[in-house]
Amino acid sequence: MTLLHLASVTRTVLPPDQPALTILNGVDLDVEEDDRISVVGRSGSGKSTLLNLLGLLDTPTSGVLEFAGRPVKDYSSGERDRVRGREIGFVFQQFNLLPGRTALENVIMPLLYAEGRQFWRRRAIAAEMLEEVGLGHRLESLPDRLSGGEQQRVAIARSLVRGPRLILADEPTGALDLDTGQSVMELIDEVAARTNAALVVITHDPAIAERSRDHYRLDHGVLTRVGAGVGANASSAAGAGAEAVAGADAGAGAA
Repeated sequence: MTLLHLASVTRTVLPPDQPALTILNGVDLDVEEDDRISVVGRSGSGKSTLLNLLGLLDTPTSGVLEFAGRPVKDYSSGERDRVRGREIGFVFQQFNLLPGRTALENVIMPLLYAEGRQFWRRRAIAAEMLEEVGLGHRLESLPDRLSGGEQQRVAIARSLVRGPRLILADEPTGALDLDTGQSVMELIDEVAARTNAALVVITHDPAIAERSRDHYRLDHGVLTRVGAGVGANASSAAGAGAEAVAGADAGAGAA
């Protein structure tokens, strides 16, 4: 099933007292369930604007943007918010954890907006998600007692705790060292594969991009497919994701 469909999408902004500025120009992209897509681009190429569209945070100036077969322009603002919270998980370069809350409390936060069983079992579901990313022993730790890799794993658990159909990762390894970054990507791949979620990674790092099955380049607002990566091999190697991250983080946790 096609989760996201973009056809001839353009995004233009109007700076004060300046001509219109086209950020994205004629973007075509389909994201299917279980896809693994990477988008590489330099600073200023339009990556953040594209991410905002994919995440239903913004709407195009022209062209077609559909989520699960429905035009996004037909959604009210409240509907977009609810779909985004339920169906889309974001992983950012900055972990954005609440400093005065434990790892468990941070992961519980998205479940406060859930309904039914997810809401009433929110503590157990969050604890299971942290266990899944290798942090079952750190439930009560505050962010400043966690290493960078552990903080990113908490952020990943928080992003995925509601079982989104689409994961958007924006420079997810940018704040990590090389080894920890690769292990975190293995973990994201593993969890996405297990939940059958589509994964779109926005990055400037060709090594991270090559993990995807489909590789795109964004340059001056124009999106071009440049070929297939090594996603199939990366997916088969991702089964040890949580263990690999734990190894990369070993000894770097609580001070």
